[in-house]
Amino acid sequence: MTTPALLPLTGRRIPALNLGTSSFPHHRATLRLSEKFILLLILSAFITLCFGAFFFLPDSSKHKRFDLGLEDVLIPHIESDKGGKNSGSLLIHGQGHDGHRHREEEEELRNKIRADHERALEEAKEKLKKSRDEIRAEIQTEKSKLVEELKKKDNPPLPLVPVPNLPEIKNGDPGDPDIREKRDKIKEMMKHAWDNYKQYGWGHNELKPIARKGHSTNIFGNSQMGATIVDALDTLYIMGLLDEFRDGQEWVQSNLDFSVNAEVSVFEVNIRFIGGLLAAFYLSGQEVFKNKAVLLAEKLLPAFNTPTGIPWAMVNLKTGVGRNWGWASAGSSILAEFGTLHLEFVHLTYLTGNPVYYDKVMHIRKLLQKMDRPNGLFPNYLNPRTGRWGQHHTSVGGLGDSFYEYLLKAWLVSDRNDLEARHMYDSAIDAIERHLIRKSSGGLTFIGEWKNGHLERKMGHLTCFAGGMLALGADGSPGDKAGHYLQLGAEIAHTCHESYDRTVLKLGPEAFKFDGGAEAVAMRQNEKYYILRPEVIETYWYMWRFTHDPKYRQWGWEAAQAIEKYCRVSGGFSGIKDVYASSPTYDDVQQSFFLAETLKYLYLLFSSDDLLPLDNWVFNTEAHPLPVIHLVNSTLPGNHVAR
Repeated sequence: MTTPALLPLTGRRIPALNLGTSSFPHHRATLRLSEKFILLLILSAFITLCFGAFFFLPDSSKHKRFDLGLEDVLIPHIESDKGGKNSGSLLIHGQGHDGHRHREEEEELRNKIRADHERALEEAKEKLKKSRDEIRAEIQTEKSKLVEELKKKDNPPLPLVPVPNLPEIKNGDPGDPDIREKRDKIKEMMKHAWDNYKQYGWGHNELKPIARKGHSTNIFGNSQMGATIVDALDTLYIMGLLDEFRDGQEWVQSNLDFSVNAEVSVFEVNIRFIGGLLAAFYLSGQEVFKNKAVLLAEKLLPAFNTPTGIPWAMVNLKTGVGRNWGWASAGSSILAEFGTLHLEFVHLTYLTGNPVYYDKVMHIRKLLQKMDRPNGLFPNYLNPRTGRWGQHHTSVGGLGDSFYEYLLKAWLVSDRNDLEARHMYDSAIDAIERHLIRKSSGGLTFIGEWKNGHLERKMGHLTCFAGGMLALGADGSPGDKAGHYLQLGAEIAHTCHESYDRTVLKLGPEAFKFDGGAEAVAMRQNEKYYILRPEVIETYWYMWRFTHDPKYRQWGWEAAQAIEKYCRVSGGFSGIKDVYASSPTYDDVQQSFFLAETLKYLYLLFSSDDLLPLDNWVFNTEAHPLPVIHLVNSTLPGNHVAR
């Protein structure tokens, strides 16, 4: 799940300066003369330094004489003391040592300095013979070596940690030829999206498939961090697109750099990059993904430097300076952002043995547990300076959604041992059911939004993930409520399917209302868009896994066909501005989460259950699978079992 799309910040790109002479044609001769003069000046300074070293540095031979004399005096003295005889004569013997050997040593030292001086002169002459480009290349090589040495010094290798004892990644062949054909079609759609991104947007965060160029939004700052590459890695691996996976791995190894002066969303970078890298590591075993995830996590830690420990929404990867979105309630942090770190940070502590990541997310939990909650609900805004709630707005859609998801999944990823997280989830769901879940006059169950004591009868596409969450959390519910929550999940899935079925293009709008006669239909023009979102298909997949009702595969195939028919363009896949218009207008963005989530959930929907079984894997909110950490493998604080 991702937060609602934000307007990108505008900025001016400054071209890199070309320091070659071609950039300054009127000063070519001047540059040649000045560069030769500078080289001669450096050479003369070097010669002066060598002569200075020869004449003015302390005579090291004197130090040698002192050491030798001391040895001659003390060693015989000690030996004589041991014997108890002739101590005085032995001391005099040391002081009367022949000086001929010392003169030889001084001469040898002078010869060595002279040879070093002559060699330096020869090297300087050779330098003068080289062209400017050769000298520059040598300087650049030395700089690169220095940078690599500093990186190795600053980033010592992580300890090798055994991967949890996971079952072999199965092919997931569904057996049924018709289902297999559908699955192959989803794989072909993935290849079309990836190939076009690689051709037209490689290294950029996302793709503009119609303009055929790279695209980015302000959640990634002004950086080109290859978000689509990192987000798509595990999908490629799961689908068996291993050549494409290796291309992505090579890019990550060579180009993924977090030491950039860019202000990024802590939430988005965590779920897409850290989640994507960790999943790629667990699936493939390639250490580079783990190492990159840890490097990035270290860059996010300064965001937690607030009076309360509630992190800022954004952080500059280079400076560590953090701040919140200007539009958030009175400078507040957002529940779905600071509450969607637990899965990734627990795994970071597991892999590194460093408790700092676990401590950060547990501190957030402890703070939330102490706070009063209006009607038992968690408001969407919390001020990181004061520790007080902002505007009393509660949503299971945007701004709140994945906070509740991560309470449940914190319990699941702990092998169902984190009972505190399970209790918080159950308590929150109970309050949501009492205050937010209603049935429309047409019989559709929906989840509204609570705003200042009033229920708004509107549901967002983002909220549609909740059907799958309720089904996932049914087992383990208090009392005998498992069947109730599975049924509630099915009702939410049905409502979200209706939001798709009631459009012209059979794709769901961003938000839909339940007012009067209009049910599961968008009323405002700015709510009629579809940006390749995954939440409805995600719920179909979870419902399929828990019920094997064939309607969920049918509904998923309807959505896949609509995406293929209306969103596919020659350069990839694009979002649509109005799903109620018969002629689609494109937004010209291929979102990274389309490859990470939408296509992955479709592929899993048409695969057998042994492909990433839910007993062993927990999917983060960007659909990146992370393994359940059994206590026998755990290094979390409080668990004393060795890794």
